[in-house]
Amino acid sequence: MYRVLVIEDTPEEAKRLTGHLRTYGERKGYGFSIEVLPSALEFVNSKHEADIIFLDISLPGISGMEAAEILRSYDPETPLVFVTNLAQYAVEGYAVDAVDFMVKPVSYEDFALRMDRVMRMVKRRSEETVALPTAEGIRVVRLSDILYIDIVKHNLKYHLAGEEEPLSRRGSIGAIAQELEDKGFLKIAASCVINMAQVARIRTASVVMSDGTELYFSRSQKKPALERLAAYVGRGI
Repeated sequence: MYRVLVIEDTPEEAKRLTGHLRTYGERKGYGFSIEVLPSALEFVNSKHEADIIFLDISLPGISGMEAAEILRSYDPETPLVFVTNLAQYAVEGYAVDAVDFMVKPVSYEDFALRMDRVMRMVKRRSEETVALPTAEGIRVVRLSDILYIDIVKHNLKYHLAGEEEPLSRRGSIGAIAQELEDKGFLKIAASCVINMAQVARIRTASVVMSDGTELYFSRSQKKPALERLAAYVGRGI
């Protein structure tokens, strides 16, 4: 399931985009969880997390271009697509690494053509890898296969989906949390970083991962972790 954020203040245009997304998903076999926000101000204040962002430029409060600049200050990678009446802003979009630019009213044919490019980028991001040492040599692991990482005596333990024994390497949990923060990982305790895409259930004091493992928040990490998880899944906890 891919999380899509549509920031559009015109209900008719928002409805058109969400309709195109659902049609595209049905035809291509993708699942989309879609959230619509009517203003860029609401977006930058809440820092909603998404796999794809569609952003109008002419918005009340602050413009879509200003919102994109704020987004890129803390998230340089999430695919961003501008949707607007103002084709002259296409050049400015490159300054904030916009993937593409759609001019209203967007036809489904144009939308689908551009979404093919966006989805190639999204899938490449989900297939990013990390090299980990094993007894047989170096093993390349997809980030999407990591359930969580914890640390035991200065050794990071990478727990992988479908595998009983974790892979191990020397390292710092703080450093790995910072390295993977913009790739969907979240530090929930001093010794544990989770892959938010692998969370099956969120409880008041813990998360349950897709393999059934229950991991607990530390007191200091609980509030920020729950807030970020809420933003990630697109609903309140």
